[in-house]
Amino acid sequence: MSANGQLGVVITGIGVVSPFGVGRERYWDHVRRGMSGSKAITQFDVSSYPCRVAAWVPPVSMEDAPALEGDDDEGGRADPRRYSRAALFGVIAAREAWRDAGLRAGEPDAAVLIGSGGGGIDVGEKQYEDFFTSGGRHVTPYAIAVGICGMVSSEISIALRLRGLSHVLSCGCTSSTDALGYAASLIRSGEYEVLLSGGTDGCVLPGMIFGFSRMRAVSTHYNDRPAEASRPFDRGRDGFVLGEGAWMFVLEREDRAIARGATRYARIEGYASTCDAYHRVQMDPDGAEIVRCIETALDRAHRRPEEIGYINYHGTSTQLNDAIESRCVRRVFGRHADFVPGSSTKSMIGHPQGASGAAGVAVTALALGRGVLPPTINLDDQDPACDMDFIPNAARLVDVDTALCNCLGFGSKNSALVLGRAR
Repeated sequence: MSANGQLGVVITGIGVVSPFGVGRERYWDHVRRGMSGSKAITQFDVSSYPCRVAAWVPPVSMEDAPALEGDDDEGGRADPRRYSRAALFGVIAAREAWRDAGLRAGEPDAAVLIGSGGGGIDVGEKQYEDFFTSGGRHVTPYAIAVGICGMVSSEISIALRLRGLSHVLSCGCTSSTDALGYAASLIRSGEYEVLLSGGTDGCVLPGMIFGFSRMRAVSTHYNDRPAEASRPFDRGRDGFVLGEGAWMFVLEREDRAIARGATRYARIEGYASTCDAYHRVQMDPDGAEIVRCIETALDRAHRRPEEIGYINYHGTSTQLNDAIESRCVRRVFGRHADFVPGSSTKSMIGHPQGASGAAGVAVTALALGRGVLPPTINLDDQDPACDMDFIPNAARLVDVDTALCNCLGFGSKNSALVLGRAR
């Protein structure tokens, strides 16, 4: 039991596919050192696009996925050659997380609950291109099945032979934060003892880059300096950098994890979600529902604002969003806002859409255990409208017991998680 009388929920495994490549430690090392994963787009022709930079994942394959105890060659498995990018990233990260937790393939009574904004959008984009330009001669019979968002969790369930629920939440940018919150609630309710949760998106695609360019949401001023394009809270920010990747976690009932001697990275102490009910792509400038979301998450975690030692901000690098988020955090934290450090992981990995919340949770869980708070890079001229301590440009050695992960999304969605250091 936790201090508030609830069943404790802990993270016992972490797996990552990021713009830096495959692996949890590779991801942590680059983020800790403040390295940028933003690069010029070279996979397709963007010479006529306003935006020509993204934080894309380098080529990966199932050969990068670790073996698991209990793996077999049983027939009937899904063919990895048909994976969408989101599924490929998700399966690789899921296998790393599962192995990290010391679990075997086919673990009984285990479930999969993840978030994804676009799912197999890359499959749909390619198949529709063939349909409209070549009459569909090369459209695969699996186009619909592989392209739908819900297939991503199924591919993970099949790869790990997990026969509990297999669900995908697709809530825009808050998808993976919401998935983690719901997964934790399933453990607290007693329905499951262990789940695979997190987020994955593979969305650096021509249609996505062009669409976000038309929306004027992505950076266009740093095409010749890709590493500087994502700059949350800086005066020179001009939009987000589209990112992609997968960040997966094993969530487990705490007493079960202790009994089997598993590593405990962090505790999930509280979760909340609200909706501004305001606009499909704009945040309500008032920010009242963002404030209520954070306050509710803190209340459910039985934490006071002054107990929070680190904030992982949504921090997209867009003018309005960064300023509104900063203002809302100040309203929640009051005078403590001047003393709580925080940072935006997106300054280094761009904005991986529905997987973005999970990317921040991975950084935060590792930071809690290792006493290192990652920086916000490219923060050279801080915007006065964003007036907190964002750990500019260099990591900081600080022991923190409790952290807040904030996440905001299209459709006026707001979600927040409170993490505590596992002891």
